[in-house]
Amino acid sequence: MNILLIGSGGREHALAWKMAQSKKLDKLYIAPGNAGTSSIGQNVDIKPTDFEQTGKFVIENNIDMVVVGPEDPLVKGIHDYFLETPALKKIAVIGPQKEGAMLEGSKHFAKQFMFRHHIPTARYHSVNKDTMEDGLKFLEQLRPPYVLKADGLAAGKGVLIIDTMEDAKAELQAMLTGKFGVAGNTVVIEEFLSGIELSVFIITDGESYKILPDAKDYKKIGKGDTGLNTGGMGAVSPVPFVDKTFLKKIEDSIIRPTVEGLKKENILYQGFLYFGLINCKGDPFVIEYNARMGDPEAEVVLPRISSDIVELFEGVASKNLASKTVDIIPGSVTTVMLVSGGYPGSYEKGKVIENLNQTDGCIVFHAGTKLTDGKVVTNGGRVISLTACGRNFKEALANCYRNAGIVKFDKMYYRPDIGFDL
Repeated sequence: MNILLIGSGGREHALAWKMAQSKKLDKLYIAPGNAGTSSIGQNVDIKPTDFEQTGKFVIENNIDMVVVGPEDPLVKGIHDYFLETPALKKIAVIGPQKEGAMLEGSKHFAKQFMFRHHIPTARYHSVNKDTMEDGLKFLEQLRPPYVLKADGLAAGKGVLIIDTMEDAKAELQAMLTGKFGVAGNTVVIEEFLSGIELSVFIITDGESYKILPDAKDYKKIGKGDTGLNTGGMGAVSPVPFVDKTFLKKIEDSIIRPTVEGLKKENILYQGFLYFGLINCKGDPFVIEYNARMGDPEAEVVLPRISSDIVELFEGVASKNLASKTVDIIPGSVTTVMLVSGGYPGSYEKGKVIENLNQTDGCIVFHAGTKLTDGKVVTNGGRVISLTACGRNFKEALANCYRNAGIVKFDKMYYRPDIGFDL
């Protein structure tokens, strides 16, 4: 089977690494890929949202399956493009159609969906520029801190948690007047939920689903969860407090109602579905949905799956996922992200990364890298994800941090306290 994987980050390197283990794989292409994926398959210089070029490449290279890594092409309708193009409609696409991807593409849509299907989530009110006054009044009904979310995709930066009413009102006005561009044309104001966050993932064919390993990621740039939000600074899997009882609560009150809700609304959803959750005194609530695998969560979830991932993808495409099995490796897997100095603000690219071949006892997943004159250099804010295994998360993290002391590039930074709250 020839497969085209779309994307260029750590999640895509982890997916490529996992797919490369399949006996069903003949040729793997990654568009556009990174320096790490180039050693597994063939990188192709096509932007993830260039559907026309993607379709042309699929036809010319006898591609059997397209696996979509990032959210942007899903929200913009890459699956729909394939279905609507006669020469492409029989190609298997792993990733939801545009309507299903709206669970991530629109916070307002997601909140409405959750309320329609009685899925536990925070109280909310959505506003735009014309109804800003209603938003200011809703804020006055809430206790601090205040949560403001840009409705659309904002590269993981569109969620603000604000301590004072004065600042919350000022930020609401800023968001509705262009702070996040069109993503902030609508803003969702939410009641703050207090607890510890976690992520749960499923893969679904639209009828049945399989629960994948849970994980916890760390979004803040600074030690102790301080500073600005990032795309993710590290992750741990499994989450120690997710026992069978808590997971059953998640499945009964969130996962099953979500899948059933999609079916009731005639939204065919085929691919990964990510549940961003919070544990509030033993009860799970949904913070957000993502229409794809998480990043950096993919870098800890995929290494824990011993099943053939391509076989699972075949089950998704042919709607017989129920007949497949997901086998999970015991122990813990953790990852620590090495990032460019200045991230998530401005940062420099093109820094030579040294000692990648000297790491020991870890998997090096590339995120923001590229090859220049035969050398691996930085090409993004999040650069390298160091993933390691252990009998427990502390042992796994010790392996990650030992290797973080080996890899070098100018102005490299990483969080020293992943797992600090576990």
